[in-house]
Amino acid sequence: MSKRTLAILAALGANLIYAINHTVAKDVMPTHIKPFGFILLRVLGASFLFWLISIWAPKEKIDKKDWLRIMGGAFFGMCLNMLAFFKGLSLSTPIQSSIVITITPIVVFILSAYLIKEKIKGLRWFGIFMGFAGALTLIIFGQELRMDAPNIPFGNSLFVVNAIAYAFYLVIVKPLTAKYHVFTLMKWLFLFGLIMNIPVTISEFLEVQWSSLPFDASWRMAFVVLGTTFTTYLLNVYALTNLRASTIGAFVYLQPLMAIAFAIIVGADSLNVVKIIAACTVLIGVYLVTKKPKEG
Repeated sequence: MSKRTLAILAALGANLIYAINHTVAKDVMPTHIKPFGFILLRVLGASFLFWLISIWAPKEKIDKKDWLRIMGGAFFGMCLNMLAFFKGLSLSTPIQSSIVITITPIVVFILSAYLIKEKIKGLRWFGIFMGFAGALTLIIFGQELRMDAPNIPFGNSLFVVNAIAYAFYLVIVKPLTAKYHVFTLMKWLFLFGLIMNIPVTISEFLEVQWSSLPFDASWRMAFVVLGTTFTTYLLNVYALTNLRASTIGAFVYLQPLMAIAFAIIVGADSLNVVKIIAACTVLIGVYLVTKKPKEG
């Protein structure tokens, strides 16, 4: 199996976990933990895991010129991105969140073209807008998952902030993946992310009644730390070593499909002709974007 194929599978795996997370994390907030407290749990747990696993990774020294980029990546990827998403999720719905963040690929494409000079050719542009058309179809015609959502407009606005921050993160970190081992990058990114998050999140974290958490809340929290944080960030950074930042961003278009599929499996949503058409459109769009361009 080629490195490119493994990278595509890694990106698919990361987005599958993200899609499930839209529903899993929603069911915990705010009854057992508030959104900002959840973020501190995420970065604290992931920081511990990445520093632990880095014991077996190559020992690398970070160049002085790269520290600013690492701190920027931490701010956008482990701070602003997470805070905006989880706060938005507490106010909106899982299906809404999975759909709104499909603006990410557009932002990644623009940033990639201007900041790291990625060449974006016509077929890939067509693919990205085809994926967007499919996602837009879901926005207009798709049923939303009916859950507690006290302020959907504000929540969706925060999803936009989340999408833009995540796009910045992918573009900022992309050049670093060619220089450093993934564990080296992740341990420093999450350490800085932890430091940045503490002032904003510590109060809600301390409010959690840890000793009286039910099992249902505990396994969901564990999923978010181990799956949505540790595993997805690891998979995405690995994918970035072999794929363009804009290609990784395009996989976000799959999240509404996966989120709806998960909702159908648990009996919270249903399939119809519109969703099937939208799904096909999204899949074709992602194929065109991820297709390896011809040399020359």
